[in-house]
Amino acid sequence: MAQPDSKKIFFENLSGAGKAIAVLTSGGDAQGMNAAVRAVVRMGLYVGAKVYFIHEGYQGMVDGGENIREATWESVSSMLQVGGTVIGSARCKDFRSHEGRLKAAHNLVKRGITNLCVIGGDGSLTGANLFREEWSGLLSELVQQGLIEADAVQKYSALHIVGMVGSIDNDFCGTDMTIGTDSALHRIIEVVDAIMTTAQSHQRTFVLEVMGRHCGYLALVSALACGADWVLIPEMPPEDGWEEKMCQKLSATRSRGTRLNIIIVAEGAIDRHGKSITSSFVKDLVVKNLGFDTRVTILGHVQRGGTPSAFDRILASRMGVEAVLALLETTANTPACVVSLCGNQSVRVPLMECVQTTQEVQKAMDQKRFEEAVKLRGRSFENNLRTYKLLAHRKHESELPVSNFNVAVLNVGAPAAGMNAAVRSAVRVGISEGHKMFAVSDGFEGFYKGQIKEIKWGDVGGWTGQGGSLLGTKRTLPAKHVDKIAEQMRKYNINALLVIGGFEALECLLQLCDARSTFEEFCIPMCMLPATISNNVPGTELSIGADTALNAIVETCDRIKQSASGTKRRVFIIETMGGYCGYLATVGGLAAGADAAYIYEEPFDIRDLQANVEHLTEKMKTSIQRGLVLRNENSNVNYTTDFIYQLYTEEGRGVFDCRKNVLGHMQQGGAPSPFDRNFGTKISAKAMQWLSQKLVESYRKGRVFANTEDTCCLLGMHARALVFQPVVELKDHTDFVHRIPKEQWWLKLRPLMKILAKYKTSYDVSDSGQVEHVIHSRPKDSDASVAM
Repeated sequence: MAQPDSKKIFFENLSGAGKAIAVLTSGGDAQGMNAAVRAVVRMGLYVGAKVYFIHEGYQGMVDGGENIREATWESVSSMLQVGGTVIGSARCKDFRSHEGRLKAAHNLVKRGITNLCVIGGDGSLTGANLFREEWSGLLSELVQQGLIEADAVQKYSALHIVGMVGSIDNDFCGTDMTIGTDSALHRIIEVVDAIMTTAQSHQRTFVLEVMGRHCGYLALVSALACGADWVLIPEMPPEDGWEEKMCQKLSATRSRGTRLNIIIVAEGAIDRHGKSITSSFVKDLVVKNLGFDTRVTILGHVQRGGTPSAFDRILASRMGVEAVLALLETTANTPACVVSLCGNQSVRVPLMECVQTTQEVQKAMDQKRFEEAVKLRGRSFENNLRTYKLLAHRKHESELPVSNFNVAVLNVGAPAAGMNAAVRSAVRVGISEGHKMFAVSDGFEGFYKGQIKEIKWGDVGGWTGQGGSLLGTKRTLPAKHVDKIAEQMRKYNINALLVIGGFEALECLLQLCDARSTFEEFCIPMCMLPATISNNVPGTELSIGADTALNAIVETCDRIKQSASGTKRRVFIIETMGGYCGYLATVGGLAAGADAAYIYEEPFDIRDLQANVEHLTEKMKTSIQRGLVLRNENSNVNYTTDFIYQLYTEEGRGVFDCRKNVLGHMQQGGAPSPFDRNFGTKISAKAMQWLSQKLVESYRKGRVFANTEDTCCLLGMHARALVFQPVVELKDHTDFVHRIPKEQWWLKLRPLMKILAKYKTSYDVSDSGQVEHVIHSRPKDSDASVAM
């Protein structure tokens, strides 16, 4: 099931021969930088360019010598899972001076380097742009000093710059997500989850201080991900008198039986008058006013440490490849650009536009124009803040609108991490909209059995961090029980339905749409949220739960590969879940650095298997010690995991030995990742607001009646925005036999995985090549970007 050949380019036609590319990491370190360096090096070598490491950032460029070394394919092996940056990073005063930049230019020209890939924050990228603008003048000075020949000015006339933003703070405008942010959120949420258990034991309040001197993204998103009681960020200081309001909320929460309170403070948090709000001040405030047992935890550099998450590895790999393509396509008139993420798509945006917008945020904050600062941060940040306010602050019943609508929420299919966060969000947004919310246990099986009860605001407290499905979920389809389900809908006067689940949920909504002609009870607004680790639902590029499963795969692959360190050469064959959908095998393979990934969508035969074994054998003979091969569980009925294991064992005899591992249901369990918590929370909030709108539109003569196709939709991520699509329209895009979409975006990542594993292949660049402006790079409805 290959994708159409829309503008595919073979690298014989996109050559980097004769070009020299240097890659450096500058400023603070961030998890995932090594994945970006690896991708730049391997893609650069793949297209025939010379690639250089610049060690210790700009300081290494100024000092030259051994700091600038040619990179090889093997020099970036075993880097994916390492945090920080192995080529070093430093803040460099010398580069800020003209003399320092002159030395740096000399060191680059000596090696013929005119293409720079800079991985850092706004300061590092601003420095790179200044260097680019001064380049011709610097070369002229070097000629005058007799340090380079006159013809070098013509030969190396232009310096080309492409940036990637590595920053855990996600404080750079022009991209939805910076490299390292997701990993930092993982560290924060791991600590919060651990703290919650001890806090509940003692009825404690915890004040957590997270990084973010100028940007509150980490504080805001982690508060959303753990359901914190209060959050303090620099972009939106609390109103005067916040101290009393916060204590009132903590007291009210505790009086309803909650045994813990969580307050998250960004290190740069301030009040409306610019005065710093510290974690110790917040603690003293709670102790003084409420007498609660309160503790402070300052996370500090823990947030920068540890292995990068699956999201950061994939993001950095995609950006690294895109950066090399941008350098190959650049001309003397092309502005320096930054490779960014918009929704689920890589885009190129002018570097200085991003820097200027980022600086405008700080100006707005300094001038106390806080609403403007939030808007300048981008729609993702703005929507996170709006969603947090919606879910965290319970309105008094007298403030709630009266809708008289009853909305039921249920889970269908296999459990997926993030389902509970989605249910919590739906319940709280629904109550805020004035609806009465009903929870259905055990899917449509529980529905026809009458396992329906009203669910209140406090009932879903603490649900965001829970794995699996607290409501219970079954694969039962409604077709055989529509009469009983209709009876229950009459009994409870259900006016709208929110179904959270996988492929079965889509089948359920299609069956309920068909039943509208027979039972008027189903003539109501219905919405489905995709939640499945397999990511096999049409109409969306991402599903709730898939990111958690990917992290489980990547963590296991890291451990498995580590088990072979210090031993003889070894290849691991890993079987992943996913039914007939190869998403987990492919994207997990990209994040774990796999040598091959076998999937149903890309048919393979014995010749392909043999070629892969030979390819791996050659690599093993030269340098690498460990190989990794992933196989989707239903990729081929005959070429089973056992068969592939035996084939590799036999053909690799004398060169490497083999081990196999079936990951099984561990991919489905565990606490949801920060991404899944936030993705589930945000799309569920959006779905409830859509249902509210449809309820109002379809309310006529004292009843709800909705039977048009656009009142039964799936809410999914498509490229750059969340889109509501009628489920009836998705039928033509679905392979119901194999339970997969007919077209799948992630198949474009397979050549990328192969390139990074040293295979010759083509790479689809149909989405690349266009430089977009910061203001125009985000669609009107991009408020719930994939980047949380």
